[in-house]
Amino acid sequence: MHEAVTTLLRRERPVEAPVWRSFWDRLREGGLRKGESVALLASLATRVPDRTTLTGFLDSLSGHRPAEVPDEVGAAVNIVGTGGGPRTFNISTAAALVAAAMGVRVVKTGSRAYTGGLGSVDLLELLGVPLTTSYDETRASLEEYGIAFAGAFVYPPELGLLARHVQPLDIRQLGGFVNAFGPFLARMPAQAQLTGVADARLVTGLRHAGGHLARGGVRSVWLCTNDAGADELVSFVPNRVYTCEGTWEDEFVLDPSRLGLRPGSPDELRPRPTHPVAHFHEVLSGRGAPVAAETVALNAAALAVAGRLTGDWGAALDAARAVIQDGRAVGLLCRMRSSAAAHV
Repeated sequence: MHEAVTTLLRRERPVEAPVWRSFWDRLREGGLRKGESVALLASLATRVPDRTTLTGFLDSLSGHRPAEVPDEVGAAVNIVGTGGGPRTFNISTAAALVAAAMGVRVVKTGSRAYTGGLGSVDLLELLGVPLTTSYDETRASLEEYGIAFAGAFVYPPELGLLARHVQPLDIRQLGGFVNAFGPFLARMPAQAQLTGVADARLVTGLRHAGGHLARGGVRSVWLCTNDAGADELVSFVPNRVYTCEGTWEDEFVLDPSRLGLRPGSPDELRPRPTHPVAHFHEVLSGRGAPVAAETVALNAAALAVAGRLTGDWGAALDAARAVIQDGRAVGLLCRMRSSAAAHV
């Protein structure tokens, strides 16, 4: 059994970068047994690894990233969650579209659902909005729409190899660690990234991963948690936000009540599994539950503030509400869908 697997299982010492690189080399060469990949993922999912092991994991994958990202892409912001928490409609995708309609350049990364429901990739597939397959396509989408939904090409190819290697077992049942840390593995160094964390116990490890991302080119990384357990900012309970600009420098409480947002509950953010597209349109056009629109607006405003387009939360919220109410946000989605359909 490979040293990376046995070391993780025994937890007697850290797994350093050279051992991780050896594991990925063996995976690429087809020299691993299926049980080794399964054991590695199960061990990672059981407990977040120590700092040295996590650093080795991140560094070992950095060496096999795609080519350099064009400057036009790096000027955007990203919103992505770690998964888990109460079942909600896809808040981050809605917030990305609202922010783009406000004039914020957005490149959104995401994944399929790991714990049920619809992930951003699943929803975009239903909506008929394609993912980009290259940096050139990403740049073109940014130029035309002010937003791009990046495909799997931004992630280390080893992750796809690992998923295929454990088949017929479902990576979604084994890949909790990969899903949680996935937002920090994409080669899409936007100027800012807002990452929602459902499980507050992951914050320490994710702060380290966020610092790694910031040192790789992202100017500002925000992690947010809340007592609702959602992996986005919510508009009805205080949200704790940890910010990093090279190093972790600050944390603050974003209290919706101080911004004039109304009380609510997670029930008002539930998805409508039988009609996900119609429900998403309702939320994006302000015809859904008021708390849903307020939560989307709060996340869109956070993208504007994190991306330093404004430091005024009130003005950012007003701008987000405006593009929801006047139809600009849903209009942007319709333009992207129509364009995609025309090219089929």
